[in-house]
Amino acid sequence: MYEHHKQPLAPRATFYKRVLKNVVTAGLIMLVCLAIGIAGYHYWGEASWIDSLHNASMILSGMGPVIEMPTVTGKIFSSVYALFSGVVFITNVGIILAPAIHRLFHRLHLEEK
Repeated sequence: MYEHHKQPLAPRATFYKRVLKNVVTAGLIMLVCLAIGIAGYHYWGEASWIDSLHNASMILSGMGPVIEMPTVTGKIFSSVYALFSGVVFITNVGIILAPAIHRLFHRLHLEEK
């Protein structure tokens, strides 16, 4: 995906393109996961669309739930979605930081030679 450790460090323009690509990828992942949360809270949690958006956004960002789930299926969905959102959040941080971490390690490896 990125340059091999024996290759020279990529130019800054290439690095910035990688960062932009990864931020867009992470954003798309977040939008898909937000849509899953909105639909789940609306249909299984019997929340209004705006409350579903609000709750899914808060869960996905790591802040926590803001509405009470009145149904058993809503509570089960909320539990599963919270666990899923934690994994998505951590994954997105990794996707966003990957180009910078790779560049740092590549630069450190180049200095060893």
